[in-house]
Amino acid sequence: MTDLAGRTAVITGGNSGIGKETAVELARMGAHVVIAARNPQKAALAVAEVRRRAGAGDRVETMPIDLASFASVRAFVDSFGASRDRCDILVNNAGLTLRRRTTTIDGHETQFQVNYLSHFLLTNLLHDQLVRAAPARVVNVASGAHRFARNGLDLDDLDWEHRRYRSFGVYAATKLANILFTRELARRWADTGVTTNAVHPGYVATNFAREGDTGRLGNVAMVIGRPFALPSAKGAITSVYVASSADVDGITGQYFAKCKVEAPSSAALDDAVAARLWEISEKLTGLT
Repeated sequence: MTDLAGRTAVITGGNSGIGKETAVELARMGAHVVIAARNPQKAALAVAEVRRRAGAGDRVETMPIDLASFASVRAFVDSFGASRDRCDILVNNAGLTLRRRTTTIDGHETQFQVNYLSHFLLTNLLHDQLVRAAPARVVNVASGAHRFARNGLDLDDLDWEHRRYRSFGVYAATKLANILFTRELARRWADTGVTTNAVHPGYVATNFAREGDTGRLGNVAMVIGRPFALPSAKGAITSVYVASSADVDGITGQYFAKCKVEAPSSAALDDAVAARLWEISEKLTGLT
């Protein structure tokens, strides 16, 4: 276990599943953990559980964030910055999958914004706090599902307005975007002391895609597959490893699975697409 005493970790979606298990382990190592979550009631319960399991006391807290709202992301960063001047570890963990196409208050397809675009905004808005804490780490929770985005990203239709909406296909595209973002972030922040890597947690038994969002077929599929899935604690291992292990010092722009660097799909290695995605994301989030 790495000694993380005095360090601050922010985990989106840290109130359940892999995110909560990541919070427990980082808190056990001594980090001050901020669980960034949308539902205040669930977040409060998660804080109590993480504190108890990690023996962390008041080193675990929650702050509200709704990744379906850029205004909420900005408000989170303002609140965080008002009390803390550094962020040592940022785990962009939250994600969802939806059966039907919906849009956020900002007008973007919901999976695209929640899984990727708001994390792009959050990471960039925390730039100063991350650099101040250098060597700091950004961990983007991607998925092996990115390999199913076989045709890569359609940069002209990232919001899926002009194509047939396929839930898993959209999800796979957002996870591909996470990896492309990781690679471009590593390139752009190469001299800052902030490293960034993407992780594949494996097929994990959480409530993900089992609360009605994917409809009856999705619920049945998750139930059938559950006996073959990893428990959340094991699913969090790679996230925790990449966020904390000395073995990862100085490593950046990589894709990890089972705590080892693994080659992602060829589409995820397209640096021209990664650079273009970054430029588009800056405009969509209002960073330019």
